[in-house]
Amino acid sequence: MHLSLQSCSIRKWQPGDELALAKHANNYNIWINLRNSFPYPYTLQDAQNWILIANASEPITNFALEINGEAAGGIGLILQPDVYSKSAEIGYWLSEMYWNRGIVTEALSAITDYGFENLQLKRIYAAVFDWNIKSARVLEKAGYQFEGKLYKSVYKNGKLIDSLLYAAIKPNTGA
Repeated sequence: MHLSLQSCSIRKWQPGDELALAKHANNYNIWINLRNSFPYPYTLQDAQNWILIANASEPITNFALEINGEAAGGIGLILQPDVYSKSAEIGYWLSEMYWNRGIVTEALSAITDYGFENLQLKRIYAAVFDWNIKSARVLEKAGYQFEGKLYKSVYKNGKLIDSLLYAAIKPNTGA
């Protein structure tokens, strides 16, 4: 998949992205808002490992956000198993140098549409840490609805915190 948007391109991760990925991902302000599986510091070896992992599944559900010719962020869907097979969790991050430009909102809308139309998903959701108000606002701008607060659901950086659950439901979803 390759989508050219106004603010960025969304494409699969590819060999050659390692240096840009390590450069943009190695940032405490990004790490503090993501799961612990996203390392900090973020090394070139981490970038090499990620590119292998991101392209190992079929369908590919993890994508690079390309800005000015380099991978400067990522967005992906985690397809859910069993009775949750029509749902996916969405996650995203962007280089701090590109924050506050509407890039993630545009990419989030595009990947949400991709999930509904190409992966036959009916529900896409995200849980953001309660201190990450900017990410909650991005979800709202992309059409996600607040579903609730999950109290003391996240343990990050030595703190037990709440998370905020947002979801987008495919319009006209029946059984």
